[in-house]
Amino acid sequence: MINIFAIGIGGFIGAVLRYLFTGWIYRLAGTSLPWGTLVVNVAGSFILGFFLVFEMTRLTLSPALRNFVAIGILGAFTTFSTFSYEAVNLIQDQLYMKALFYILLNVIISIIAVWFGMVTARIMG
Repeated sequence: MINIFAIGIGGFIGAVLRYLFTGWIYRLAGTSLPWGTLVVNVAGSFILGFFLVFEMTRLTLSPALRNFVAIGILGAFTTFSTFSYEAVNLIQDQLYMKALFYILLNVIISIIAVWFGMVTARIMG
């Protein structure tokens, strides 16, 4: 039961952080591409990769605390469903190259960010 509460509270925090962070990114970068979603997906991927390796090698957290951060906060902070919706909107608007660019950016950079987070945590460990 504690895991469910930890994930729920973390999810609330992550969702609010995503809302605030994407709004800030859109104010900075504009809305020509869904930059806010891209940035939260890449940042969240880096943080998740870093957190999981750091947690395994440098400190041991309880399952509830690990779930609070990894599933709750970071699961709600990153957003595959919003990314998918925005990609479909670009395709429906016949912005095919922009959609392809956006999809590739999200997938490739997020994978690189997870790897970079893991490497960074190992270097620090």
